[in-house]
Amino acid sequence: MTTTLLIAPVAVPALAACGYAVFGWRRGTAWLAPAAAAGVLAAAVLLAVPAAGRPRTGLGGLLRADALTAYMLIVIGAVALLAMLASPSYLAAERAAGHATSADTRRYGVLTQGFVAAMALAVLAASLGVLWVAVEATTIVTAFLVGHRRTRNATEAAWKYVVICSAGIGLALLGIVLLHFAARHAHVPSSGALDWVRLAEHAADLDPGVTRIAVALLIIGFGAKAGLAPLHAWLPDAHSQAPAPVSALMSGVLLSVALYAVLRVKVIADIALGTGFARTLLLIVALASIAVAAAMLLGQRDLKRMLAYSSIEHMGLLALGTAIGTRLAMGAVLLHILGHGLAKSVSFLAAGRIHQALGTSRIDAVRALGGRAPVLAAALGAGLLALLGFPPFTLFAGEIAMVRAGFSAGLGWAVTIALVLTLLIVAAVSARMAGMLLGSRPDGPGAATIQAGLRPPAALTAALIAGLAACAVIGVTAWPLRTLLDAAAEILTAF
Repeated sequence: MTTTLLIAPVAVPALAACGYAVFGWRRGTAWLAPAAAAGVLAAAVLLAVPAAGRPRTGLGGLLRADALTAYMLIVIGAVALLAMLASPSYLAAERAAGHATSADTRRYGVLTQGFVAAMALAVLAASLGVLWVAVEATTIVTAFLVGHRRTRNATEAAWKYVVICSAGIGLALLGIVLLHFAARHAHVPSSGALDWVRLAEHAADLDPGVTRIAVALLIIGFGAKAGLAPLHAWLPDAHSQAPAPVSALMSGVLLSVALYAVLRVKVIADIALGTGFARTLLLIVALASIAVAAAMLLGQRDLKRMLAYSSIEHMGLLALGTAIGTRLAMGAVLLHILGHGLAKSVSFLAAGRIHQALGTSRIDAVRALGGRAPVLAAALGAGLLALLGFPPFTLFAGEIAMVRAGFSAGLGWAVTIALVLTLLIVAAVSARMAGMLLGSRPDGPGAATIQAGLRPPAALTAALIAGLAACAVIGVTAWPLRTLLDAAAEILTAF
């Protein structure tokens, strides 16, 4: 039974991808994607019960699920469910506008399901090598999704994404080779030289010099995939050009999957080198990422790019929490990952509907949304408020806990810098949000058609409401996830 649950999060979307490859994306198969995402979420919830007690392995030890794995699978399943619920209406609008053909929708179905399967494999991998392969697979798959419209900007964004992320993943591969070298010289058996558990058990015996270089390469390499500075430049272009449901997946969960790799590496680094080395490196990239996001958001004029730079900010905050490293901080990081995934998915899905209706994502073209499409305006406004850290949403609880942990750990100076930069971001986004949501309804030729296009269909409305409701409920009380969160935070601080 446990082996089945371990395989299911990868196998279910893979089977859905095969279905789309054979039958294409049509009325009879459009709901395969939401069904597969729901299957991933259900398998994650069922796996969380045994995994919270002790790790479970399968496929000859290639797959392993502990509390952290189960938690990340829940995040993947929840965000994928929201994105896939919105996909049928998104693709229908693309085809009606002449931006997609039946071949494009078939390709979309195959690639999105392959994307979800690769992310599930990444967090289920027992080996650092398998995780690297899975993360690289997400790069290949999503490159075609970023260039889905095949416009000049989309193609340029896809190439930039491939080049920068491949450079980062290349650095991570070099780090893996060096870590394997250190493990073999510490007499770790070859079969377990890249296994998370084996590496943690023998971390104290690893050569400090080699391990220091390996950890730096791994954090910078996987940090590139997570959108952390200095290799962050791909993110605004890729996330703004990808289809809205794909942007929701990339921003809401792919970045967090890459950060998951950094969390695993930090456990090994702290045992081998002490807490200082990884903490210093993470503090640098965290504050640099938040500063870059603040600077770019002050003058941002595009809605989807604004959301993309917000993702850089939140990845910086997560890196800051990881640098703090206490049990409270790690719990806050995990809570923040889920809250960001839900809120960012809702925001990107709402932004995608606006882009399709207006033909542009420029902020100055979005006016009086509250009077033209109240449901869409409420979803976008609530999503942005959640991302800015307002209560009752999950990010508020996570950020408060992160601030407390930072001051308790003696890193009040770093937390203070992050708070000042975050306040600048709040001011910049709030000003643009007011302009988009408020004002009088514009009249003129085409106004009625645009208003009809802004009205979200039932499935999209359900996704928006469900995402915001879950984000608010978990922000008020995390009791459904408390045991799992505590167990996952314990794994990250058990050294």
